[in-house]
Order: sequence, then structure tokens, then C-alpha cells
Amino acid sequence: MKSPRSSALQLLLLGLMALCIDAYKPVIIVHGILDGPKEFRNLTQFITSAHSGTRVKVIDLYNYKCSLMPMWKQVNRIRKEIRKEMQAAPDGIHLLCFSQGGLICRALLASTPEHNVHTFISLSSPLAGQFGETDYIKSIFHNIIKTNIFRACYNKLGQEVSICDYWKDPHQRPRYLESNNFLTLLDGEKPHSQLGAWRMNFLRIKKLVLIGGPDDGVITPWQSSQFGFYDIDENVIDMIDRDVYRNDTFGLKTLDHLGALFPCVLSGVKHVHWHKDHMVFRTCIQKWLI
Repeated sequence: MKSPRSSALQLLLLGLMALCIDAYKPVIIVHGILDGPKEFRNLTQFITSAHSGTRVKVIDLYNYKCSLMPMWKQVNRIRKEIRKEMQAAPDGIHLLCFSQGGLICRALLASTPEHNVHTFISLSSPLAGQFGETDYIKSIFHNIIKTNIFRACYNKLGQEVSICDYWKDPHQRPRYLESNNFLTLLDGEKPHSQLGAWRMNFLRIKKLVLIGGPDDGVITPWQSSQFGFYDIDENVIDMIDRDVYRNDTFGLKTLDHLGALFPCVLSGVKHVHWHKDHMVFRTCIQKWLI
């Protein structure tokens, strides 16, 4: 027969365990281009093993070829799904978004008033745009060289393909600004009436974690995962030297000055391995999911 003291101690330990489990905010994962939920089984297992009791949900929408649908269409539908998670978690949620999914999450945060996302983790995402010949690009555009892709993207029909919504040709800036109605709006390079509100919405997050690395092989330039991008001569301009940072058009500089921006750069990781590599999780992700 257990003593009253041991029973009380057991109840205390169970209570503390319950508090610890409840302390972990739900994690919502948004996948990238040409993949879907099943590719994130490893990452889900990493999270639940490290933080027992964490609710992890991978958005099961726009999977595989459907991920080529227009970005705003994806954002608006995924918002409805994530709103349900927000309403069920009054203490907030974390967004962990891979590749193209990072841009979907960025747009969702900007255009969703009163969201309760605590930490936005961008996992190897082309946050500043994409301009490079990769296997993904070749499969979509049938080996068209990168300097000609603007012809397919910078028109009304092209903007109905997701990757065209963030294809950023540094040699075709006037055409990009004229034709693009996604990344130009998020960056504030094309003025619009909601820009101020979007900035305030984006600044509701408490932490912005930017993960990427030089051996990615898909995100081009890889510094786009850290908000860097090419100038007209294809020299990489780091985040802090770009106009979108200096002018603080969507809150990036403010987050940095608040100490809420956390880059994590790792070498030796290929694009398709970021969400499967336990070292990446342990080094760049785990500590933020509390």
C-alpha cells in the first residue's frame, strides 16, 4: 500500500508533466513545391520525440502538382485551415514552413489580422525570390534557360503558376514590377492600400527564424533564404543592404532591431534534406518550438 506522501508526490509529478506538455505550442507545417505531407514524417517525429505531447499538423492542401497553383489562391485556402488551429490554441501556434511554403506563410502572416503565430520558422525558403536553373525549374519550364523564363512568367497567364509569383529576374526589373502581384506586394515594391496593415500584421510574430545554407542547390541565390538577393550584375546583396530592409517596408528591420530575427546557416545540407536531417532540427529548430 502506497503512503500518502508517495501518492501526493506522484500526483505532483503528473501535474508537472501535464504542465510541461501543455506548454508546447502546436506546430503547423506548410510543405513546399511538388511535395506533400508524407515528406514531413521525419520532421513530425523529431518534434514529438523532443517535445512530447506537441500537436503537429502538416497542411494537407495543394500537394505535389497542385502546389503549382497561384500563390494567392493557396494562401487564401490555407489560411482557412490555419485559422482553425489558431482558434483551438489561444496561447498561440508556431509556423514551420519549407521552401515555397515559407512564402505562403509569409503572405499569410501579412494578410491575416489578429493572427496568433508566435514563431515563424522559414526552412530553406526563397523569401526574397528565386532566379536559378535547378531540377525543379527544368521540370516545370522544360529546360528553358533562366534568362528566358521571364517571358513565360511576366504576363497574366504566367502569374497563374506559383513559381512565377516569386520568379525575380534581376535583369528584367521593370517587367517584374509591372507583372508580379505577389512578391512585389509582400516586399512593398508595388505600393498598395494594405501595405501598412500588412506590416503591422507581420510584426505580430515574436520570432523569425531564417534557415538556409550554401549547399542547398535549389534556392537561388541561397541567400534568398536569409532575405538576400542579386543585383543587376548577379552579385548577392545581403539583407541589411537591401532597400526592403533599409526602408523597413514590411517590418524586417524592426524585427532585427527588436532582437527577434534569428538566422541559422548550415553547410552541407541539400534542399530535399532540410526537413529530414536531425542535425538541422537539433541545431536550428528544436529550441524555438516551446
